[in-house]
Amino acid sequence: MGVIKVNGIKLYAYHGCMAEEAKIGTNYIVDVTVRSDLQKAARTDNLSDTADYVTINRVVADQMAIRSKLIEVVCKRILDQLMEEMPMVTHAEVTIAKMYPPINGNVESVSVSMESSR
Repeated sequence: MGVIKVNGIKLYAYHGCMAEEAKIGTNYIVDVTVRSDLQKAARTDNLSDTADYVTINRVVADQMAIRSKLIEVVCKRILDQLMEEMPMVTHAEVTIAKMYPPINGNVESVSVSMESSR
């Protein structure tokens, strides 16, 4: 088994329950960790034998572009698409951090983390 991490995917998106969030948007940072058997890729040096982090980044960008009120919904969509598109992945974890959320306080970020396994 092995772990591939794609950390600090920076995106601008329009998630949130407030109407202003749908219009103005804000910055997000997404981290993804996937577990997979990396031994074959370590022997073959072949991209098709591993979990391609370009695919991971694309899936995150695709799902973050679809507006939702809750980042929990976005997190679940990212996990579902990763597991669907990457059959070699046995476990995935996604964390979405919303930077400087509008919560009437001096808060750098709020985040949601979810996991999925086969």
